[in-house]
Amino acid sequence: MFHSLRFRVLVALILVIVVAVGMVAFFASRATTGEFQRYVERGGTMRHQRFEMYLAGHYMHNRSWSSVQPLVEQIGQITGERTVLADGEGQIVADSADELIGQTVAQDWAAPVALIRQRGVLVGAVYVDPLGPADDPQREAFLAGINRALLLAAVVAGMAAVLITVGLSRRILGPVETLTAAARRMEKGDLSQRVEVQSNDEIGELARAFNAMADGLTRLEDLRRSMVSDVAHELRTPLSNIRGYLEALQDGVVEPKREVIDSLYEEAMLLNRLVDDLQELALAEAGQLRLERQPVAPADLVNRAMEAARAQAAAGGITLQADLPADLPLVDVDPQRIGQVLGNLLTNALTHTPSGGEVVVSARRCPEPCPEPGRRVVEGARESEVELIISDTGEGIPSEDLPFIFERFYRADKSRSRVTGGTGLGLAIARQLVEAHGGRIEVESQLGQGTVFTFTLPVAGA
Repeated sequence: MFHSLRFRVLVALILVIVVAVGMVAFFASRATTGEFQRYVERGGTMRHQRFEMYLAGHYMHNRSWSSVQPLVEQIGQITGERTVLADGEGQIVADSADELIGQTVAQDWAAPVALIRQRGVLVGAVYVDPLGPADDPQREAFLAGINRALLLAAVVAGMAAVLITVGLSRRILGPVETLTAAARRMEKGDLSQRVEVQSNDEIGELARAFNAMADGLTRLEDLRRSMVSDVAHELRTPLSNIRGYLEALQDGVVEPKREVIDSLYEEAMLLNRLVDDLQELALAEAGQLRLERQPVAPADLVNRAMEAARAQAAAGGITLQADLPADLPLVDVDPQRIGQVLGNLLTNALTHTPSGGEVVVSARRCPEPCPEPGRRVVEGARESEVELIISDTGEGIPSEDLPFIFERFYRADKSRSRVTGGTGLGLAIARQLVEAHGGRIEVESQLGQGTVFTFTLPVAGA
């Protein structure tokens, strides 16, 4: 509990509240006391000026301080302060407390609050509480009441702030705790966990990211299981054929003729290609694939790949042609690897295009306008790239399969027939090889109208 995020947030917020409210109360008390003191002093100054006028009038009328004691006692009663009047020589002539008359003003007294002059001559000085101010019960009670009110307000505000903080922390951290519980259940293998998105703030974004991560993990887990099943399926068929032939040869049912040996060799080559594809894909994904890059003309890459695919196109009655501008710059690529990409894409296009269809390979320097309607520049393409487009008029790819078309072992044909495709690694390898060159690959397709694969390659020397 003491190490939980909620406890630490509560403690931090409560400390902030206590410090903030305490500082506000402290400075408010100081400010109130100071303002009250200044108010009292301003009021006292005005009173002293009025009393100075009364005493000056008395002196002017009597020409001396005789009989001034009753007036000074009256002033003391009005102000509640001890008032002492001394003449111009410092001799005390009146005292509201009637104790210091006849004595001399002490040197340690505070400065007089008023000086009385007649025709420029100092004739008197008024002192207030010369022996120290007496306690004022009303003043102390007023200040004590103000401080009590401030303290009560600070306590009530602090308690209200703490309650609000507890409620808000529960509202804010509740979704986090829900996410934590879902993550722990997911850690134990329950990938069906999802959380409800209840806001559009950072917590809501976190919930959406968690759900997206859960969807991705679920899809990856499904792909992993499918991959194990697919690898077993791809291995089972050639191994079963090899085993059957070998058992037949061992039992003498089949003679070791050239046709039998050729069939065994073909099945072994299938196994070899599957292992090579898996190894190549693993190296590409780990970033350990070696590339022998050099400046190459895109037309040379396309012509070489088309020459290798021309027999398949002729056998299927498919028109295979290129549409390449003459001013394309050289690209900085590994010819063998990019030739493999083109070969995979052409084989895929020819396999899924019916007789009488057409497969076209075109290219352009980005971001020039597309040579044909419907084609667009790959998002983020730069002028230092060349874009290659392989389009066909085949059967197309269902929209629900497009997001996963580059996943390993993923095939839109769930029967995994060898007639309609290979191992399901070709497009995954193509994406890894293109990305290893710093390019991007995309696919667009409409069911029954055809498919367009587009990928970019860096211009040499850019």
